[in-house]
Amino acid sequence: MVFRLRDSATASDRGGAAFLAVLTVVAVSVPILNQAVPTSSSFHLSAYGLTLIGKYLCYGMLALAVDLIWGYCGILSLGHAAFFSLGGYAMGMYLMRQIGPRGVYGDPVLPDFMVFLNWKSLPWFWYGFNHFPFALAMMVLAPALLGLVFGWFAFRSRVTGVYFSIITQALTYALLLAFFRNDMGFGGNNGFTDFKDILGFDLHSDRTRVVLLVLTAVALAASYMACRIIVESRAGRVMRAIRDGESRTRFLGYSVESFKLWAFVFSAAVAGIAGALYVPQIGIINPSEFAPINSIEVVIWVAVGGRGTLYGAVAGAVLVNYAKTYLTGAFPEVWLYALGALFVLVTIFLPRGIIGLVRAPDKDK
Repeated sequence: MVFRLRDSATASDRGGAAFLAVLTVVAVSVPILNQAVPTSSSFHLSAYGLTLIGKYLCYGMLALAVDLIWGYCGILSLGHAAFFSLGGYAMGMYLMRQIGPRGVYGDPVLPDFMVFLNWKSLPWFWYGFNHFPFALAMMVLAPALLGLVFGWFAFRSRVTGVYFSIITQALTYALLLAFFRNDMGFGGNNGFTDFKDILGFDLHSDRTRVVLLVLTAVALAASYMACRIIVESRAGRVMRAIRDGESRTRFLGYSVESFKLWAFVFSAAVAGIAGALYVPQIGIINPSEFAPINSIEVVIWVAVGGRGTLYGAVAGAVLVNYAKTYLTGAFPEVWLYALGALFVLVTIFLPRGIIGLVRAPDKDK
């Protein structure tokens, strides 16, 4: 058993090092390909390419968040799109406060969609979002607080397995319906769009897009390292024990609910950060991001890449979304069937995901 764990850790070290090396290459090469290579060259990276890569990296962070709780703690969440979207809406609220008429002290009075809908005053929950530090804090705190409240009630009631998955889907669907309402103050079904700048920098400039992409790569690397530290710590060993035998772990005297809640809240915060980085690069956030199908897709990314590997989840997110980009353009009617078939085939023939093809199985020695 000791040798098996040691071999597994060595494989993780190699895979993690390769993953961080790839991220470094992306962070270094993207600015060169976009800024230094002439637009006439076939090696020039366009604004569209920047947006795609940035989106894939954000999705990689979301997959990482889900893999932490599903792959290592056995918590299958089908509602992580809720945390991703809340982080995105927090960023969107800041970006929208940079648009519209200015008050006496130069601060924006109302976002433009509120002016269009004849709102007379700013809702109380919008106050502070014209200041980036406050908005930055809310990008993390809003999804983390939702995860804390939801997780506390769910884990305290010992809701597990498929029942937990169902109520997480109910959570994100309830938020979807709430955010669709115009009177909620979040732009209704149109959401937020037509962003102009962030911290005074033009969001339509390639230079700004490059900086955002590099920041996303750094955030993904930092999230991976944080998750890696967690799973290799004593808490990580307890999380795996909960995954493999929750009742036995509780019998041994561990506070199972506390470990699950802590992991769930941290995962929600990572998903929120991913959503916050996603919005300025994509240029829009609306209630469709809460759709339950989005959370199901994240689980498929993790399963395809390799559950319980961290970097495998990121690889799965990138590969599946690249396939989605291609198929929805070339054969739009085929994509959902391809996605379903992919999940079934991976579940049956590749239970360890794509990473299982290149990572040797653990053996007792």
